[in-house]
Amino acid sequence: MSAKRIIMHIDLDSFFVSVERKFDPSLIGKPVLIGGSADRGVVASCSYEARKFGIHSAMPMKQAMRLCPHAIIVRGAHGRYSEASAEVTEIIRQSVPLYQKTSVDEFYIDYTGMDRFHNCYQHASEVRQKVIRETGLPISFGMSSGKTVAKMATNQAKPNGQLYVPHGMEKAFLAPLNINKIPGLGENTAAKLYLYGIEKIGDLQRTNIKFLETVLGKYGRFLWDKANGIDEGEVVSAGERKSISTEHTFHTNIADRQKIETVLVSMTEELAAKLRRENKLASCLAIKVRYANFETHTQQEKIALTAAEHILIPGVKNLLTSTWNNNRPIRLIGVRLSNLCSGLYQINLFEDNEERIKLYQALDKINFKFGEKTVCRAAGMEIGTRNFNPFMRG
Repeated sequence: MSAKRIIMHIDLDSFFVSVERKFDPSLIGKPVLIGGSADRGVVASCSYEARKFGIHSAMPMKQAMRLCPHAIIVRGAHGRYSEASAEVTEIIRQSVPLYQKTSVDEFYIDYTGMDRFHNCYQHASEVRQKVIRETGLPISFGMSSGKTVAKMATNQAKPNGQLYVPHGMEKAFLAPLNINKIPGLGENTAAKLYLYGIEKIGDLQRTNIKFLETVLGKYGRFLWDKANGIDEGEVVSAGERKSISTEHTFHTNIADRQKIETVLVSMTEELAAKLRRENKLASCLAIKVRYANFETHTQQEKIALTAAEHILIPGVKNLLTSTWNNNRPIRLIGVRLSNLCSGLYQINLFEDNEERIKLYQALDKINFKFGEKTVCRAAGMEIGTRNFNPFMRG
């Protein structure tokens, strides 16, 4: 008989804001917005005081300032956040046997089996207090039998609180919550379910799976599982996989740059989508070029942590330019994303806008529901989902 799973989810409350308040205490108690310019930028993070005005992350800064004209905009400093995140990560690394860092301010910890030796909830409480004491940052956590319920428990415990949902109580905990509390459930899906009278998670629990699959495709079963607290997702340590890569061999040797770029775009697009689906980011990009005589050249460059095609694709094209002389026919082309770490796509404080963020969310949602490459860039249409294993270990 396998041990009962005990999963903890940790979230640093309003992380960017909390870090900025350590450097400037005058921001405490005030509505603070972290993000890009007031003209084209989006809100990367906001204080609870700002949220009372209806402001949320990914909202256009213009709209946020209309809702709360006296809000204070802070441009943000990546270095500060990375340093603070590293401090918290080190405390967690020293305190628990297995953890997964899923973003700069979010972690999962697997306590499964430790209940034979410790009161896991008490130990988790001590870890939380240690983080607060040593970093000065507010932190919340949830604990339950799976990642989804633990994360939702954290959200209910915020700000600066903790909540344990015991085994067997998952459905009862979830039932009274609105369906929009389910992680990853978008506004459009929620609106569609509201039309059928499905407003609370309890309504979803009682809904026939076949009906949900008719309305939402395979996402329907995925959603029903979440509503019922079913989540077998593993807590995976950061050291599991360090790279993903793929290659394409042309039927005949080719020197047409446009066609070569088409293949590169398609491969990069698919690898980036897989990174996002696995909550991973890459910080190194490489291409491989093999000529007719099997002579092979590789070129790589360091990049900021990302899983976004609009950053990766120009990088791949630049590497092609520096690797290939435009005349010599190519037999094989490959793309590799490496130096992976766990993490969600972070809003870029300096570049991203609302349209781009919504585009990635929409692309991933549609391709999850209907299959890979249902929606892709026109340049990537020529190469569909191919018969190769994109997760070749590095």
